[in-house]
Amino acid sequence: MRYLPMMGMAAVLLSLASCNTMSKEECRVADWAVVGDTDGAAGHDPQTRFADHVRSCSKSGAVPDQTRWYEGYQAGIKRYCTPLNGASTGEAGRAYHNVCPPELATDFMRGYSLGKRVHDLRSRINSLNSSASSKEYEADKLHDDMKKAADKDRRAIRDRIDDLERDRRRARREADDLGYELSEAERDLAFFRQNPMAQFSPGL
Repeated sequence: MRYLPMMGMAAVLLSLASCNTMSKEECRVADWAVVGDTDGAAGHDPQTRFADHVRSCSKSGAVPDQTRWYEGYQAGIKRYCTPLNGASTGEAGRAYHNVCPPELATDFMRGYSLGKRVHDLRSRINSLNSSASSKEYEADKLHDDMKKAADKDRRAIRDRIDDLERDRRRARREADDLGYELSEAERDLAFFRQNPMAQFSPGL
């Protein structure tokens, strides 16, 4: 079993490699302004992202140019911090790292909040429907089990089926109720995308 430590070390090395933001060759030839622009446009946290580049490039001997990188980042973040990108980022369920400058943050967050509401409602509805389907499957299986069960066990199985049916109906009702909220949230998001600078109250 002497190969186990080697396998463990390989797994660790693979894990570390997967965290690299850039390869050795990319580090050597990088235009750091372009790298920064790309990072800004993706909404990365600047301190964390640049530190990741420093770690990734340390073994290659390349030293990231922080000044050039930050110049590019400042350009890229302006493309990230738009109202419409806020909506898309929120709808996709991606995290926001509080990176937008004050003059852009308010409008970005208006879009992000609307998109995130849609994402969260969809996720909750999917979770409820999945739970309801799972309980329905379990109840059907118990119906089959009850046919083969001894008389003394059938009451307990019947009670469990009743509990599952009650939970299934509750999940379906909640999913249906949230469906109305989702329709409203999707309308708000669609309106916002057509009129990103308009002021309006969600749900109206």
